Amino acid sequence: MVDTNSVKMSSNKPYLVGAFYDWISDNDLTPYIVVDISVYGVLVPMAYVNNGQIILNIAASAVGTIALGSDAIEFSARFGGKLEHITVPYGAVAAIYAKENGAGTSLPIEHLSDDALAAVENEHTKPKSKSKPKPSLSSVSSAAKTAEPKKSAKSKASLKVIK
Repeated sequence: MVDTNSVKMSSNKPYLVGAFYDWISDNDLTPYIVVDISVYGVLVPMAYVNNGQIILNIAASAVGTIALGSDAIEFSARFGGKLEHITVPYGAVAAIYAKENGAGTSLPIEHLSDDALAAVENEHTKPKSKSKPKPSLSSVSSAAKTAEPKKSAKSKASLKVIK
């Protein structure tokens, strides 16, 4: 018999989120996810974040092609008319539920371990080789995570003195 305490298993969140997504969609309801933006690798439009979270409609009818991958959910969606690429690592999914009736589940937030985070950071500090490696999902996501929404180049900041 295998000692299950000594066997390291991967996260079950991709399976749970995928199953709830299918279940909600199969019942002709709208799947929403609650995302904790403090998790490394989250790429969402920061202007729509409220109290460190963003709620996203992930229905196939609301997004561009959605990919429920092994590490993250990726899709494109419009925010204020602007098309944005969204990346949500499963560790950042705090809940998945149906908009219409709230059926779904909450999930624990999973941050990268210190070792995994150090490995990703070391990857960024390596000297660049002549061939350009394809950026990893997490490296692209982290840079965009901290970026504030860009202001329009047409509107310049100005001060108005009121007497």
